[in-house]
This record gives sequence, structure tokens and C-alpha cells, in this order.
Amino acid sequence: MADRIVMLSEEEAVAAARAIGIRESMAPLSVYRVLLRHPELTKSITELLTTLLFTSKKLDARLRELIIMRIAWVTGSNYEWTQHWRIAGHVGLPAEDVLAVRDWENAESLAPADRAVLAAVDETLKDGKVSDATWADCAANIGGPVELIEMVVAIGNWTMFSQLLRSLEIPLEDGVAAWPPDGEASGNDAY
Repeated sequence: MADRIVMLSEEEAVAAARAIGIRESMAPLSVYRVLLRHPELTKSITELLTTLLFTSKKLDARLRELIIMRIAWVTGSNYEWTQHWRIAGHVGLPAEDVLAVRDWENAESLAPADRAVLAAVDETLKDGKVSDATWADCAANIGGPVELIEMVVAIGNWTMFSQLLRSLEIPLEDGVAAWPPDGEASGNDAY
């Protein structure tokens, strides 16, 4: 099957990243080898991504990664799940808690803050917004206005990434195993 968008070579991607002033370390990733075909858009997307991952950090990294992993699972985004499986481990998220996002309502290992943000993800994916009850639960468990704004933006950002990864059919990097740790893919086609 032909690629939807032919990836730049790693060298071309690094040169494109350098030209627009984004981290060259991101350029070899398959997603950037595709997105860098539209440098201006990639720069804008990367600024938000960099803010959420590296700069702002108002929302706890654990909660951010649970949000991302739940979105990846519900939407069936193999690339997002696979990439963030590693990131979740780097921020100290136990594998048991990451895997719990698959069926978080029945998971015993998750804290109230975890459950609140996971409910917010599910409601946003289903209804396009967080309900009043879940909002109150998030406010009680994750922080004030800054954390809540970042939570909403994180949900929107990684939902967008899931959509673009799946629509552009971004492949995993060579040698990267899909759906860690067990290869079990999401069976949910609801989104």
C-alpha cells in the first residue's frame, strides 16, 4: 500500500526542522518526517506540543500521560500509544496504571485525580465537552484554573494528534513494536 504522504528522508526532515527552529531531535520521527512537508503548520503544532510537554508543566505529567494513553486507546491510535508508552515510563507511570486506561472504570490502581481526567477524556471524545459533574471532580482533584485549562488543551491537542496520525496513516519508526507491552490493539471503533 502506498503512503498517503511520502515521508521526507531523515536528512531532509532535520534540515526542515532546523530551518523553522524546532528541535532537530524530533525530525527523525515518522510523524515529523510527514508533517515537515508543511513547515509553517508544523512549527505552530510543535509550539503547542512543546509547551505541553516541556515548558508549561502545570498539569501533572502522570495525568497528562494518562490522558494521552486513554485517547490513543479509545481512538485506536497505534502510533500515539506506542510513542507515549515510552514517555509514560520516563515520567514514572507504572505499566499497570498505563494499561488501566483500557478499562479505567474497573481499575483498582487509579487515584481520584486519574479517574477525573479519564472521565474528562471520555466525555470530551463522546460529547465534545466535559460535563459539570466531571468538571467539579477535576477541580477538586487536579488543581486550579491553570491546571484545568491545560487539561482541556491537552485533551484537544492529543485528540487532534490521534486524528492526524490515523488520517495520514503515519507508520511507526523502523524496528518499533506496535501496541506495547503486549501487542494488544484497541478494538474500539467508536471514534
